[in-house]
Amino acid sequence: MKSAKGGIYRNFLKRPMDFILSLIAIIVLSPVFLVVSILVKSKLGSPVLFKQQRAGYNEKIFMMYKFRTMTDERDENGELLPDSARLTKFGKFLRSTSLDELPELLNILKGDMSIVGPRPLLVQYLSLYNKHQKRRHEVRPGLSGLAQISGRNAISWEDKFNLDIEYVDNVSFIRDWKIILLTIKKVFEREGINSETAATMEAFKGSEKEE
Repeated sequence: MKSAKGGIYRNFLKRPMDFILSLIAIIVLSPVFLVVSILVKSKLGSPVLFKQQRAGYNEKIFMMYKFRTMTDERDENGELLPDSARLTKFGKFLRSTSLDELPELLNILKGDMSIVGPRPLLVQYLSLYNKHQKRRHEVRPGLSGLAQISGRNAISWEDKFNLDIEYVDNVSFIRDWKIILLTIKKVFEREGINSETAATMEAFKGSEKEE
């Protein structure tokens, strides 16, 4: 059963808070945006921003923005090299500090995302979710979420989805601010950036479907 927690906050206050905080963050961090953009351009080339379609609220597709962290290096057949080969030292630094995710503040300002919520995942995963996992789309996806402060890429997909649904059922002002503060702590600690076997996180290949 879905929790009634956070009804007023979830329905009327969360979005205005997202808009105000993301606008303030963009203004305050504009020098950082400029410096990172220049460094990405000089070290990794163009385009500076990485754009990719992701699934959002009610499974609506939107274009998510990040700073690029990989080169476009290809093999002799013109195929892109594996992520681990294209992820440079500078790219790893951007990811470990979460600076690559700063452009997502624009997505929050637009209303595609929230500051806190389940992370927006690839569109091709939509057909792989079971009924329980699909519930992660009952709220706007977030810049950070319960799964990110609980291990990020170092925990399994199943654990991530369970944490996402736990958040969906318990949205509240206090919980959001707790996640925001713990996210800041995690960024400085640089924890959970990689999984044990990949440069970021292995692709989700589906799980057992529910009846």
